[in-house]
Amino acid sequence: MPTRPRTPSPQPTGAPRWVAMFYEPSSSSWKAGAQSPYRSPVLYAVGEMTQTLRARGEDPAVELWGPGGDPGGGGDGDGHWERYDPAVLTADAVPPRPSDRAAAPAAKPSTLAERMTGRRQQVLMAGLGKAGLYDLAPDDVAAVRAVVDGLDETTVRRVAHWLTVASTGRP
Repeated sequence: MPTRPRTPSPQPTGAPRWVAMFYEPSSSSWKAGAQSPYRSPVLYAVGEMTQTLRARGEDPAVELWGPGGDPGGGGDGDGHWERYDPAVLTADAVPPRPSDRAAAPAAKPSTLAERMTGRRQQVLMAGLGKAGLYDLAPDDVAAVRAVVDGLDETTVRRVAHWLTVASTGRP
């Protein structure tokens, strides 16, 4: 059985963003497994990579780094890194970014509805990422949410597929 690393992952370099660091026992080092200016795609990637590693019989060690938290802004303003525990991180564990708060619905949806909406958003964000659109403006994030709220998962997956196909140039 693989052992857990004794040292925490090194702080990522560059401007603070969301970064998932995975420990690789074969090289005794930490590697960035996912990074984005947005928390949701990184958390999605952590879940997918953890599931894959467990299916291979490995015991993944993951650390999540993100923008340091200013009191009310969710980490946008002060430019320092902060480490988060991905095992206990939920949608409410990290304060939302100002752009996230502006587009948040007034009523709290059920847990299943919230998960399905989050899943559709992750699929669409992954499609946009494959199309090379990583740095979205607040208006773009609001547009993604509007698309996600108006479509079912199958349709969102189809749109994400079209984005991927368009970026690769395949028919």
